[in-house]
Amino acid sequence: MHEISRVKTILLFGAGKSATVLINFLLQQCETHSWKLIVADVREDLILLKTKGHPLSQAVAMDIQDDPLRAAWIQKSDIVISMMPPALHILIARHCIQYKKSLLTASYVDDAIRAMQQDVQDAGILFLCEMGLDPGIDHMSAMQVIDRLKNQQAIITSFKSHCGGLIAPESDNNPWHYKISWNPRNVVLAGKSGALYLNKHQVIQEPYEQLFNAQRIVQAEGIEYAYYPNRNSIPYIDLYKLQDTETFFRTTLRHPDFMRGWQKIVQLKLTDEHIRYETDSLTPAAFFKQHLQQPDLQHADTKDILEQFHSSDHGVFARQMQYLGWDDDTTPIQIGKASAADVMQWLLEKRLVLQPHDKDRIVMLHEIEYSLNNVQHLIQCSLVVDGDDASSTAMAKTVGLPLGIATVLILNDSLPFTGVHVPVLPEMYNPVLKSLESHGIRFNETHVVLSGH
Repeated sequence: MHEISRVKTILLFGAGKSATVLINFLLQQCETHSWKLIVADVREDLILLKTKGHPLSQAVAMDIQDDPLRAAWIQKSDIVISMMPPALHILIARHCIQYKKSLLTASYVDDAIRAMQQDVQDAGILFLCEMGLDPGIDHMSAMQVIDRLKNQQAIITSFKSHCGGLIAPESDNNPWHYKISWNPRNVVLAGKSGALYLNKHQVIQEPYEQLFNAQRIVQAEGIEYAYYPNRNSIPYIDLYKLQDTETFFRTTLRHPDFMRGWQKIVQLKLTDEHIRYETDSLTPAAFFKQHLQQPDLQHADTKDILEQFHSSDHGVFARQMQYLGWDDDTTPIQIGKASAADVMQWLLEKRLVLQPHDKDRIVMLHEIEYSLNNVQHLIQCSLVVDGDDASSTAMAKTVGLPLGIATVLILNDSLPFTGVHVPVLPEMYNPVLKSLESHGIRFNETHVVLSGH
């Protein structure tokens, strides 16, 4: 008798903003391979909106804290993808080890997941993390060039990697030159812990107050962007095996006007998380007025920033703040007791939202300097991806597709690895990058000779 082959099942936790493209991709793969997709989220209506009742999909309404329910669905699946907030991956990971199911996430490997290395290895499964955009596509594209250069016996002297979730030019219609395509909380709190990076053999520690410097400019595909260094670039020196490099940093890209404006937001302590305001009776205008009366804001720098609000030509920052609600004395905030950071998040979510037909943009740029035969070279690898609309965003494409492609590779036994990994090995990054190209996600590479003969 022939054994009836069991249908392979993909279990996806989370149906939020970044999951749209991933769900569509996985459903296409289910049609091709006769697989099944189960999507679990606290909101069943959101799942059904994304899956459109596809016959090879199933919607599961689930509170991720429901231990028995979560365990039961993981046990039934063949592979698990978590698009949950990073702190919740651990709940899913424990059951994945228990039931020997491989797990994919787009999040950084944290200490809790790293501590599971031996258990994951012993279970004979793969935890593939940092498999999104940044982290994810940045690792894969960088390592492809780094490994190629090393194979040519080149000495890499400088590595700079930049990435930003931005707005496409045709949808850029506000003074911030920005709209939110990912977690708004992360936008508000970005850079709070300062930055650590390597510059000309020196480890530089940069405080929060200095990060948003609009003078730091790079060009990608003919457009200028400002950048601020990410939290801690140092661990990536070992990950990329670039221990001899003189300069190494990773950054976030923004429009220069955004950087200038956000620098002033930081100076005005509008990202503070400590002092609480009773917002139920406050309008944005009343909140700003109350906040600026804080004793530690009564100094010359604050007055200099606020002076342009009273000037006749109204500077860029005045227009930016008016756009967020500086003069709004009618809309109630109504989010209870809240910090300045909470109010800023509320304002960004109200004013900088992607409209249905808006297109976001992802820009990534690697600048790699190297020496070969006593000649100094620069390679610039750039990626620009635009979204289709506010649902099929560039962010959703670049976070979701690497996860989806890796899922197919694992189910087809094309990634025979065990343990906790990030995609820095050629056997991982080559097939994923090749598949991404077929979806229009491809890098342009330019080469410049800097010095030598």
